[in-house]
Amino acid sequence: MAASGGAYAAQLPAVPEWLNKGDNAWQLTAATLVGIQSMPGLVVLYGSIVKKKWAVNSAFMALYAYASSLLVWVLVGFRMAFGERLLPFWGKAGVALSQDYLVRRASLSATAHGATAKTEPFYPEATLVLFQFEFAAITLVLLAGSVLGRMNIKAWMAFTPLWLLFSYTVGAFSLWGGGFLYHWGVIDYSGGYVIHLSSGVAGFTAAYWVGPRLKSDRDRFSPNNILLMIAGGGLLWMGWAGFNGGAPYAANIAASVAVLNTNVSAATSLLTWTCLDVIFFGKPSVIGAVQGMMTGLVCITPGAGLVQTWAAVIMGVFAGSVPWFTMMILHKKSALLMRVDDTLAVFHTHAVAGLLGGVLTGLLATPGLLEIESPVPGLRGAFYGGGIRQVGKQLAGAAFVVAWNAVVTSLILLAIGLVVPLRMPDEQLLIGDDAAHGEEAYALWGDGEKFDATRHDASRVGGGGGMEREGSVEQRLSGMGARGVTIQL
Repeated sequence: MAASGGAYAAQLPAVPEWLNKGDNAWQLTAATLVGIQSMPGLVVLYGSIVKKKWAVNSAFMALYAYASSLLVWVLVGFRMAFGERLLPFWGKAGVALSQDYLVRRASLSATAHGATAKTEPFYPEATLVLFQFEFAAITLVLLAGSVLGRMNIKAWMAFTPLWLLFSYTVGAFSLWGGGFLYHWGVIDYSGGYVIHLSSGVAGFTAAYWVGPRLKSDRDRFSPNNILLMIAGGGLLWMGWAGFNGGAPYAANIAASVAVLNTNVSAATSLLTWTCLDVIFFGKPSVIGAVQGMMTGLVCITPGAGLVQTWAAVIMGVFAGSVPWFTMMILHKKSALLMRVDDTLAVFHTHAVAGLLGGVLTGLLATPGLLEIESPVPGLRGAFYGGGIRQVGKQLAGAAFVVAWNAVVTSLILLAIGLVVPLRMPDEQLLIGDDAAHGEEAYALWGDGEKFDATRHDASRVGGGGGMEREGSVEQRLSGMGARGVTIQL
């Protein structure tokens, strides 16, 4: 067939010689999968795993974090994380909005290491900006899980852009963009440190400064919809194919290994966590299964494309047991952990699991896969002749991420606290969504009605006995014109 014009012409400005259509298509797909983890994955998960009265607020905090991150990212954030080197841990700020910048070949200028050339994926800069934005956004969304159910929404709106600029970009440049940890050989394949350890530590720190929920909420915070919680968790699991599969910046061998290992670790961790629940508590917990799935996904992330699949099984076992122990046993014995109200236990499911995955990667990473993915020659896990040196690097890298996030998160929140309260007042906390947003998640009353105990007779619906209660409800419904039944949640 003769060459024709249009999209398939031999020479097109839209298809330069350096463009690999397969890599570009996969990277855009991976970015979309990671985006689905946040929108709607975590939005649905947060809105369903909390009490009914906090469903709207929790979902909105995730929604706002996602949207606000994008503008900050393209204005200055991307180049602070992946641009030219300014400091050993920070890149030069700059916009990522112009056509000249976005249509050129993607390039991470600070990643050149000795004889190893800088990283230059075979697609335009716009693709890399989008993919890395999804990582930045989900980090903030995960962090939000620590402060659900009491943080002042105005304080959260101020916090998200500041934390992205002064905390996330530092970790991303240091470990991925060509910073000092990158060149030293600290391994973080797809965000065990940059995303999960950061969000877990920053979330725990934020929970400390914001303060706890009401005692009634801490004592009883049952999910308002477990089935939707499972749906949100399922979107997270499936979306992780893009999370770890997109990390090599190409549709290559490492991407295939990473996606398989990701699923193996998640399944193993879920089963391990569930078995521990059955052994110690006598029955499996659906919430526990979702937490086990999460820790398995987080733990494999630092080494997903760098370890063998049998090693992913081992990492899954550790991911389902170590965070389970810290959450179910150690948490209750630690005064600090008990004092800080980490709503969704982000510290355990992300900080503990992310650190665990980084250390296990230092033990189990294979030299063959590291040769594909790392610019630093000679890296290998301790079990492949690397000795304790690589594990030491992993621990040192984690210490930097922990310290930076704890300090910077504290400074940001203390500064915001001078302008607006970090925590909602108790009278708003008693009400929840209606006080924070003037909206409620579920319309349980008649059309246009609000709950009114004097009209709906909550005392009779909530208690009493037998036929007398049933008759009273029927009489009241008849008097109301059968507009609805009060359900006390």
